[in-house]
Amino acid sequence: MLIAFLVGMMIGRVFDPPRLRIEDAEAWEQGLQLWFNREPQAQAEHVDGALVYRYEDAYGRVREGQLKLPLGLVNWRVERDGRDLLLVLVSPRPLDGEWRGAQEDGRWRARLTLRPK
Repeated sequence: MLIAFLVGMMIGRVFDPPRLRIEDAEAWEQGLQLWFNREPQAQAEHVDGALVYRYEDAYGRVREGQLKLPLGLVNWRVERDGRDLLLVLVSPRPLDGEWRGAQEDGRWRARLTLRPK
């Protein structure tokens, strides 16, 4: 029985999707472009005037930067929150965002278009 349990656990691991990983983040003309190892699922929320996207059970390097957009300067950072990663966007004006994603070269590219709320 123990051997059947262990074999079942190993087979289950083979079919589990890999943990979400943010591989790169870069500016583009309308916002921010992120590269992932697989399709991301993000939860958006407004916290203390910032637009925050939460990626559950994800990992990646902590990083930050600044975007120069027609709506003004936007500071962004990727930070840890337990097992989750947060993408925090701060601007003098309240922000709203729209994601567009596509698979490209075995990775997932997600473009976040930012606009005033």
